Amino acid sequence: MSQHPAPAYKVLTADQHEELTARGSFAGAPVDLADGYIHLSTAEQLAETVRKHFAGQDDLWIAAFDLTALGDAVVWEPSRGGQLFPHIYAELPLAAAIAIAPLAWTADGAVALPQG
Repeated sequence: MSQHPAPAYKVLTADQHEELTARGSFAGAPVDLADGYIHLSTAEQLAETVRKHFAGQDDLWIAAFDLTALGDAVVWEPSRGGQLFPHIYAELPLAAAIAIAPLAWTADGAVALPQG
Protein backbone atom coordinates (compact mmCIF):
# COMPACT_ATOMS: atom_id res chain seq x y z
CA MET A 1 0.00 0.00 0.00
CA SER A 2 1.08 3.58 -0.46
CA GLN A 3 2.65 5.49 2.40
CA HIS A 4 0.44 7.92 4.28
CA PRO A 5 2.67 10.41 6.14
CA ALA A 6 -0.16 12.21 7.95
CA PRO A 7 -0.86 11.21 11.55
CA ALA A 8 -3.53 8.69 12.44
CA TYR A 9 -5.81 8.86 15.45
CA LYS A 10 -6.89 6.52 18.23
CA VAL A 11 -10.00 7.13 20.30
CA LEU A 12 -9.33 6.22 23.94
CA THR A 13 -11.55 5.87 26.97
CA ALA A 14 -10.30 7.49 30.17
CA ASP A 15 -8.95 4.13 31.39
CA GLN A 16 -7.20 3.47 28.08
CA HIS A 17 -5.70 6.98 28.13
CA GLU A 18 -4.42 6.28 31.63
CA GLU A 19 -2.90 2.97 30.46
CA LEU A 20 -1.11 4.68 27.58
CA THR A 21 0.33 7.44 29.72
CA ALA A 22 1.15 5.31 32.79
CA ARG A 23 2.63 2.28 30.99
CA GLY A 24 4.13 4.20 28.10
CA SER A 25 2.26 2.00 25.62
CA PHE A 26 -1.23 0.79 24.83
CA ALA A 27 -1.95 -2.88 24.11
CA GLY A 28 -5.37 -2.17 22.64
CA ALA A 29 -9.06 -1.90 23.42
CA PRO A 30 -11.13 -5.09 23.67
CA VAL A 31 -12.03 -4.88 19.95
CA ASP A 32 -8.34 -4.43 19.07
CA LEU A 33 -7.31 -7.44 21.13
CA ALA A 34 -10.09 -9.52 19.56
CA ASP A 35 -9.11 -8.50 16.01
CA GLY A 36 -5.36 -8.88 16.56
CA TYR A 37 -4.44 -5.29 15.68
CA ILE A 38 -5.07 -1.76 16.93
CA HIS A 39 -7.63 0.22 14.93
CA LEU A 40 -6.67 3.79 14.03
CA SER A 41 -8.46 6.32 11.83
CA THR A 42 -7.33 9.09 9.52
CA ALA A 43 -8.47 12.64 10.23
CA GLU A 44 -11.18 12.22 7.58
CA GLN A 45 -12.44 8.96 9.15
CA LEU A 46 -12.31 10.06 12.79
CA ALA A 47 -15.76 11.67 13.28
CA GLU A 48 -17.52 8.65 11.76
CA THR A 49 -15.47 6.30 13.95
CA VAL A 50 -16.46 8.23 17.09
CA ARG A 51 -20.14 8.33 16.10
CA LYS A 52 -20.25 4.64 15.15
CA HIS A 53 -18.22 3.09 17.97
CA PHE A 54 -18.33 5.58 20.86
CA ALA A 55 -21.81 7.13 20.70
CA GLY A 56 -23.05 8.31 24.08
CA GLN A 57 -19.71 7.81 25.82
CA ASP A 58 -18.17 10.61 27.84
CA ASP A 59 -14.59 11.23 28.90
CA LEU A 60 -13.03 10.19 25.60
CA TRP A 61 -9.56 11.16 24.42
CA ILE A 62 -8.04 11.50 20.97
CA ALA A 63 -4.40 10.54 20.49
CA ALA A 64 -2.53 11.44 17.31
CA PHE A 65 0.23 9.03 16.30
CA ASP A 66 3.13 9.49 13.91
CA LEU A 67 2.72 6.60 11.48
CA THR A 68 6.31 6.96 10.29
CA ALA A 69 7.53 6.28 13.84
CA LEU A 70 5.42 3.09 13.92
CA GLY A 71 7.21 1.79 10.83
CA ASP A 72 6.36 -1.70 9.59
CA ALA A 73 3.72 -2.18 12.30
CA VAL A 74 1.35 -0.04 10.16
CA VAL A 75 -0.73 -1.91 7.60
CA TRP A 76 -3.38 -0.10 5.53
CA GLU A 77 -6.34 -2.41 5.12
CA PRO A 78 -9.86 -2.01 3.75
CA SER A 79 -12.62 -1.74 6.32
CA ARG A 80 -15.80 0.32 6.59
CA GLY A 81 -17.14 0.86 3.06
CA GLY A 82 -13.88 -0.32 1.51
CA GLN A 83 -11.94 2.65 2.93
CA LEU A 84 -8.32 1.99 3.83
CA PHE A 85 -7.70 2.27 7.56
CA PRO A 86 -4.35 2.21 9.38
CA HIS A 87 -4.11 -0.93 11.50
CA ILE A 88 -1.22 -1.33 13.93
CA TYR A 89 0.18 -4.82 14.49
CA ALA A 90 2.02 -3.92 17.70
CA GLU A 91 1.40 -2.01 20.90
CA LEU A 92 1.05 1.74 20.50
CA PRO A 93 4.06 3.42 22.13
CA LEU A 94 3.51 6.73 23.88
CA ALA A 95 6.75 7.89 22.23
CA ALA A 96 4.98 7.83 18.83
CA ALA A 97 2.15 10.07 20.08
CA ILE A 98 2.27 13.54 18.57
CA ALA A 99 -0.57 14.95 20.67
CA ILE A 100 -3.28 13.77 23.05
CA ALA A 101 -6.35 15.77 24.05
CA PRO A 102 -9.87 15.25 25.37
CA LEU A 103 -12.42 14.66 22.61
CA ALA A 104 -13.98 17.91 21.43
CA TRP A 105 -16.19 18.70 18.45
CA THR A 106 -15.85 21.66 16.09
CA ALA A 107 -18.83 23.83 15.15
CA ASP A 108 -19.14 22.02 11.81
CA GLY A 109 -19.43 18.57 13.44
CA ALA A 110 -15.85 17.36 12.98
CA VAL A 111 -13.62 16.07 15.72
CA ALA A 112 -11.19 18.73 16.91
CA LEU A 113 -7.77 17.24 16.20
CA PRO A 114 -5.31 17.38 19.09
CA GLN A 115 -2.45 19.79 18.57
CA GLY A 116 1.13 18.86 19.44
